[in-house]
Amino acid sequence: MQILLTNDDGIFAPGLAAIYKELVQLGDVTVVAPADSRSGTSHSITVARPLICNKVDIEGRFTGFSVHGSPADCVKLAVIQLHDKPIDLLVAGINNGANVGINVYYSGTVAAAMEGAFLKIPSVAMSLATDAQMDFDSAAKYCLNILKKLLPLDSGAVININIPQLSKGEPKGIRVVPQSTEGFHEYFIHRKNEHGRSEFQLAGGLHRDEDNPSDTIALAEGFITITALAPGMTDLEKTSRLKKVFVS
Repeated sequence: MQILLTNDDGIFAPGLAAIYKELVQLGDVTVVAPADSRSGTSHSITVARPLICNKVDIEGRFTGFSVHGSPADCVKLAVIQLHDKPIDLLVAGINNGANVGINVYYSGTVAAAMEGAFLKIPSVAMSLATDAQMDFDSAAKYCLNILKKLLPLDSGAVININIPQLSKGEPKGIRVVPQSTEGFHEYFIHRKNEHGRSEFQLAGGLHRDEDNPSDTIALAEGFITITALAPGMTDLEKTSRLKKVFVS
């Protein structure tokens, strides 16, 4: 199996190294990841300048392609230019911090998986909830076991996996749940900088309360969450109704 591994925390991130060690059990792994952290870049791509790409050694354990670009850039470059064989599976992660709820839309990790889906590659995003001590090695083992059960994935599939805080013990189990769109309690911290100008730092708290099961609720309760995402944003039901109004 030909596996493409990327992330949004940067090519030297410990989460990437942890899942690489597990993925080599499944096949040949090619690493193409951002040169530095691109967290929160969503699905941005680089168009105004060329992408700088170098092959780098990662802690003496493996090599990879370091790209001065976004996660989506990395996937495009890998598929079109750097990888000479068809890619059977794309893995993005393991991200430092959960990607659930509306954060899915901001996530460079999920965007990399979506880019894979656009290119008809089965793709999986993997994330670990923020914790005082990030246990990426244990998270990678959980992710590999889930991945083995998921395979084979359909062409263009996107699966989002989130591991809860492991400092609280083993996960309570696995929940297959929808993505929440309720959002989080967010606010801005206002302060003056050294020039007397106002600065606003985005901060956030817990997810908003929900009545229905979702990824944010299940993860907070200590479960591993699995969510199947769709690369298309079309609301098919509303589109059908609009056709009745505007198409004769």
